Amino acid sequence: MQPKRLLLHILGSRQDGQWTLLCLDFDLAVQSASLEDAEARLKSQIKGYLKDALGGDDVEHARTLLRRKAPARYWAMYYLYSILGHFRRNGRNGHISRHEPIPMVPA
Repeated sequence: MQPKRLLLHILGSRQDGQWTLLCLDFDLAVQSASLEDAEARLKSQIKGYLKDALGGDDVEHARTLLRRKAPARYWAMYYLYSILGHFRRNGRNGHISRHEPIPMVPA
C-alpha cells in the first residue's frame, strides 16, 4: 500500500532579484535570491510546520493550523498563473504556480 499524498499549492514571484514563494495551503512564505534555495527553504518550513502541528508543541491547535489558508487574492493569482503557464513556460515570466505533493507517511 502506497502512502497517500498531500497536494500543496505553491505560488511564486520574482521581483528585484528575489524569489518569494508562498504555500497557499498553510499561508507560509519564504524569500531567497535563487528559486532553488527558496524551494528548499519552503519545503523545510512546511516540514517543520507539519511536525509541530501534528506532534509537536502546537498539536492542541492542529485543527486550526492545518486549515489556515492564504487570502483569496493569492489563490486567484495562483489560478491565473496556472492558466498562463499553459501558454508559456512556468517561471520564465517571473511567476510560478505549482502543485507540490508531500508524502503522508505514518509517524
